Amino acid sequence: MSRIIFFIASGLVGYTYVLFPGLVLLRARLRSRPHLSAPITPRVSVIVAARNEARSIGAKLDNLLNLDYPQDRLQVVVAADGCDDGTDAAARARGDGRVRVLNLPRVGKASALNAAVGVATGEILVFSDANSLYAGDALRALVAPFADPDVGAVAGDQRYLADHAEAAVATGERLYWDLDRAIKRAESRGGNAISATGAIYAVRRALFSRVPPGVTDDFATSTAVIAQGKRLVFAPEAIAFEPVARSGRDEFARKVRVMTRGLNAVVARHELLDPRRYGFYALQLLSHKVLRRLMALPLAALALTAAVEARRSRAFRALAAAQGALYGLGTAGLFLRRSGGWRSRVLALPAYFCLVNGASLAALWNVLRRREIDRWEPRRSA
Repeated sequence: MSRIIFFIASGLVGYTYVLFPGLVLLRARLRSRPHLSAPITPRVSVIVAARNEARSIGAKLDNLLNLDYPQDRLQVVVAADGCDDGTDAAARARGDGRVRVLNLPRVGKASALNAAVGVATGEILVFSDANSLYAGDALRALVAPFADPDVGAVAGDQRYLADHAEAAVATGERLYWDLDRAIKRAESRGGNAISATGAIYAVRRALFSRVPPGVTDDFATSTAVIAQGKRLVFAPEAIAFEPVARSGRDEFARKVRVMTRGLNAVVARHELLDPRRYGFYALQLLSHKVLRRLMALPLAALALTAAVEARRSRAFRALAAAQGALYGLGTAGLFLRRSGGWRSRVLALPAYFCLVNGASLAALWNVLRRREIDRWEPRRSA
């Protein structure tokens, strides 16, 4: 029985980490669906939900207001979500008529975003995090695919800034995103990107759906356009830069929150899992957002069954040793407080792998006990 469990778990892990990415890359090559792109400049409203971001909101607004985009076509809406550190005052201090500040009671990110959209005037809504900074041409690159009427939303490219004071696990996250970027490109070329990242994405105003509480807002908002029959494409030239977490503890808490809300978002958008209506995208969603986030379960089964069978088989002893080495390196990396040098490079990906799968177990437990996470305090580096 243990060998049967081992081979089933191996199949799930192999499919999720190897076969599915290969299918996406092959499909993009054989069944490419290019979309139009043109240097258009529609009216844009950039939405920023902020909770106690007084230290970063000034730099954020300066960045947005100085982008290479026509001044008379740009609006910025800052939704201050129950801020008690002067975020709203710091935003108003910019003294720019293009900036609208909403001083809200503590309502949570979803309600703050919905309120901001309610006063937005742009035909294209751009959503951004308070601590992300855009490349100078990011807005132009982000709106260019809207020249295609079949495109309903555009996901930009989030990149992490290198920081020699970061934890080793943060180096692993940057390496992971480098790998994931290739998958996003292929998904988009084949039809739809799986979802957007909260640092930089855009949606046609007419296709915006109110964000429900307790879900990942970028996933819910961007996939709503797919549910309405439009495309979600990836624009790799639209770049936003964000700092990485400096500690594994902060990153673990963030991952648990993001995965909990992400799994709840998939439950809320469960109709997208129907291949009869959404074709290959349903397989993408299942593989990328469900199976990948539940990999801790088959990985645990692999470790346990390999340990059981190691007493009877040299091959299983080798597999058990390899898994022990992976998790040992990962655990060491989680406790390495600074990046740089050979230790960080060797330990980065195993540390990130262990952190993500540990966080996925905590997130699954949150979903099973129906815990929603709608309000939290941001943790920024000093």
